[in-house]
Amino acid sequence: MMKFVQSLVGAALAVLLPLACSHAAPLESVPAAPSSYAAQATVLGATWANGRLVAVGDHGIVLLSDDRGRSFRQARSVPLSSPLTGVSFVDAKQGWAVGHWGAILKSSDGGDSWQVQRLSSEEDRPLFAVHFFNARQGVAVGLWSLVLTTDDGGTTWTEQTLPAPEGYSRADLNLMGLFADNHGNLFATAERGQVLRSDDQGKSWRYLDTGYEGTLWSGAVLADGTLLVGGQRGTLLHGSADGQQWQRVPLESKSSITDVAVAGPQVVVVGLDGLMVRSSNGGQSFTEQHTADGVSLTAALLDSNDNPVLFSRRGVVPVQTQ
Repeated sequence: MMKFVQSLVGAALAVLLPLACSHAAPLESVPAAPSSYAAQATVLGATWANGRLVAVGDHGIVLLSDDRGRSFRQARSVPLSSPLTGVSFVDAKQGWAVGHWGAILKSSDGGDSWQVQRLSSEEDRPLFAVHFFNARQGVAVGLWSLVLTTDDGGTTWTEQTLPAPEGYSRADLNLMGLFADNHGNLFATAERGQVLRSDDQGKSWRYLDTGYEGTLWSGAVLADGTLLVGGQRGTLLHGSADGQQWQRVPLESKSSITDVAVAGPQVVVVGLDGLMVRSSNGGQSFTEQHTADGVSLTAALLDSNDNPVLFSRRGVVPVQTQ
């Protein structure tokens, strides 16, 4: 395990980042197995496909819910059983998921079945996040500054070369999360306190230094256009819309933050040890709590009633209401 993963050992994201090894045996593609315990698998990413909730995670598990997270069923056909780490849908039918071995999968039926678009079977260089702007243009990011872009819905993917961060000789940061604003600008959270920004659908990037030195795991754009990113040891940073000014949001918890979800003025931030931080005023103020069982939370969404739908290293968390 890499050093920044060791800081999260035993927690929900520990399955996400095994050390990529050039001597690993070539991957033999094995479909995800149907399981009555699928909803208990570690979930690493979730999104909405219109009214349907789609979550992905360990063992190639894909979970679907059509009742805002109250019940889930396993996807009918997933061609890989390696971990899936991120998912993005552009409408009720078309979506993409990424994961280990540089895998990119596409679904055209709302997540019920998936097909492989990309698989690097000789080298496990994981992808950690994916974002599609529309049915044709998308971006996936991962280990060692891996950035892939597509302009044809994933039929072909092009690797983009990043510039080195200031003070470094090469671009080798692990890119952990992706989020976009309403103007088509895309942001990637990364190691060394860096947030990267692209204004051209992932073709070129520039670095936004937050002043923090640890890894930033996730982020989102708030209702007023400003940025909120979270990372190790309870680090929650509020940045200006251009990413040039950053201020730390004070939290009592030192639990690492794994996901940030925003819906209008509602904000939910989740993390290890059951950390949940919420705002109902667009991030102007926050309340902080931990779940009773303390199980590390790995992903979060807000439903149409502003209720959080949570996932953990133990899978689906029963729906909570305000």
